[in-house]
Amino acid sequence: MTHRSEPAPALKQPLHQRFINRELSWLAFNARVLEAAADPTIPLLERLNFLAISAANLDEFYMVRVAGLKDYVRRGVINQSIDGLTPEQELTIIRDETRALVDRQNQCWDTLRAELAEEDIHIIPAAALTTRQRNWLSGYFQENVFPVLTPIAIDPAHPFPYLPNLGMALIFQLQPEGEHRAAQLAIVPLPVSLPRFIRLPGKRLRVVALEETIALFFDMLFPGFHILEKTVFRIVRDSDLDIEDDDADDFMRHFERAVKQRRHGRVIRVRFMEGAPKALMQCVIEHMQVAVEEVLELPGMMGMRHLRELYDMHDASLKYKPFSVRFPQRINDYGGDCFAAIAAKDIIIHHPFETFDVVVQFLRQAAADPAVVSIKQTLYRTSHDSPIVQALIEAAEAGKAVTALVELKARFDEEANLRFARDMERVGVQVVYGFVSLKTHAKLSLVTRREAGKLKSYVHFGTGNYHPNTARLYTDLSFFTCDAELCRDAAYLFNFITGYAPPRQFKKLIVAPRTLRRSVTQLIREEIDNAKAGKPAAIWAKMNALVDAEVIDALYEASNAGVIVELVVRGICCLRPGVPGMSENIRVKSIIGRFLEHARIYCFAAGHPMPSPQAKIFIGSADWMPRNFDWRVEAMVPIQNPTVHEQVLSQIMMANLKDERNSWVMQPGGHYERLKAGPDAFSAHHYFITNPSLSGRGSGLKKIKSTQMLRYKTVRRA
Repeated sequence: MTHRSEPAPALKQPLHQRFINRELSWLAFNARVLEAAADPTIPLLERLNFLAISAANLDEFYMVRVAGLKDYVRRGVINQSIDGLTPEQELTIIRDETRALVDRQNQCWDTLRAELAEEDIHIIPAAALTTRQRNWLSGYFQENVFPVLTPIAIDPAHPFPYLPNLGMALIFQLQPEGEHRAAQLAIVPLPVSLPRFIRLPGKRLRVVALEETIALFFDMLFPGFHILEKTVFRIVRDSDLDIEDDDADDFMRHFERAVKQRRHGRVIRVRFMEGAPKALMQCVIEHMQVAVEEVLELPGMMGMRHLRELYDMHDASLKYKPFSVRFPQRINDYGGDCFAAIAAKDIIIHHPFETFDVVVQFLRQAAADPAVVSIKQTLYRTSHDSPIVQALIEAAEAGKAVTALVELKARFDEEANLRFARDMERVGVQVVYGFVSLKTHAKLSLVTRREAGKLKSYVHFGTGNYHPNTARLYTDLSFFTCDAELCRDAAYLFNFITGYAPPRQFKKLIVAPRTLRRSVTQLIREEIDNAKAGKPAAIWAKMNALVDAEVIDALYEASNAGVIVELVVRGICCLRPGVPGMSENIRVKSIIGRFLEHARIYCFAAGHPMPSPQAKIFIGSADWMPRNFDWRVEAMVPIQNPTVHEQVLSQIMMANLKDERNSWVMQPGGHYERLKAGPDAFSAHHYFITNPSLSGRGSGLKKIKSTQMLRYKTVRRA
């Protein structure tokens, strides 16, 4: 253990020189997503999808992060950010950066719209409809839109209507025909149950926006009136949950009330179309009680997240080429028996290149197997019609002891999780909700069987959610083992969550909030000691976010001691790499590509040249953020089986470090530069699509070690 009598030189730097602002780092991440939408080497509709993702990301950023900062300001909280800014200062910077980002989104949309037109895909303005198209649209409007619209006059007898989060509405100033009555204000909310775009009949893809359709046939809503002025606006609400009542008799019922209250969160942002009439804007601002500085009047499309609808309407010719998702050969070798395959040797599955169906099969087999006596399962996020939940229900109906830890505080999935919990409780699943003050974010499933008169356990640890849909889009790892100590640790962890009784010691598992922070800093300090002793010292880590100040400072210390630190951080990174005297041995890259990088992998050289069979390798559910260390239940799992160890370190982690095609390298000032583009650039995603299964019988392993290591060294020298 290294001890210091005085702060290292890096720790003497002012906060703004040591750390990148968290919110600005997130905005930089979303700018990289938007850059993918402008990449001409990516298929056109995939670029459109990246634009939609960047818009949805920005919505969530406002709903959660900006809403939180505004709440701090409202309550007079002046806690400084990691780089020393007050909430008020952060909000000022965010407004400027957000406006610039929205301008770039609009520019990107203009480009994409022109390219879509070249492919005969058009969003048609109402004024450009032919007579035939207008007649068809009129019939569609009367049958499918008109019955669900609610036009509302705005006067003392008709209060301003409630609009849901991310809701859009048209607001009109109307004049009665043939009378001298005063003009009337009216509003028509766009129902969230309707699609944003209406497809016109024909083989070619022609769509009309819902708001244009409503404005076109407004006379059906307001007969006897004509429009003096109109505009469209869209709102964003504070969508964070406030759970404070630790003593609630029924936590689930208390949580249900909180979810309902969130629907009426404060409006924190309103966007109008450019040129919106000032009187109509003022009416909305007053009724929504939104600060003037959070009102945007901008050109371009509103609610670009809905562009995903166009992506779904078109065929595959303008999308990524489909690929064959592989099923683990090892399980096939054992006739589909997951337990026999796991008992033979630990298995690692790399999603989405290898199917998530194996996780579902593991639980379905457990549900149907007479030898299985119990199943314990965490659920953070899952799909609407989750096969995981169905397998747990079937197991309970078959008389097995089933425990499901349902995390109600999984943001934006709370209502779905409440529903799943009710469904499982009805059939006898023991449903628990963990801790009020902690989110249970660990991903694990524990199955216990009776074999030869004894009980034997099998456990699945994941880096991602038990969600079959996102498993097709996210890169994650599933690790199956029957290692007795890991299974026992998993049982201890479940008992800790259900019974609040912390075990005295976990043998192998590293768990937050008990030991994760201490263990990570200890692993970093071991590398520092190795470097000072003249031994090889390196840290390779892959995560979604790096925010924790204590860990960042430990990495700075490691860099100054000579430890080579290679970080793959997809999103937020508050560490400044490459700063002389502070972080010159640290390199940070972000991978933005076909799949969302989601797996967390942590590798420590342990005194041996990397990659090494002696390196300490861990996978887990936790990023290096204060919330993961201190406010969540997390699990970091050691990878000790030699085959799995080599697969994770020498294939998966190595390919991520060597990726050029999808990589952005972080500069000391916090901005990112594209590493290399073009058809000859190495892509980790393409490599795993085209190479044999990791969890097969070793095929493909030698190739990545020999031919790709040279490429990695070349990139390092560059």
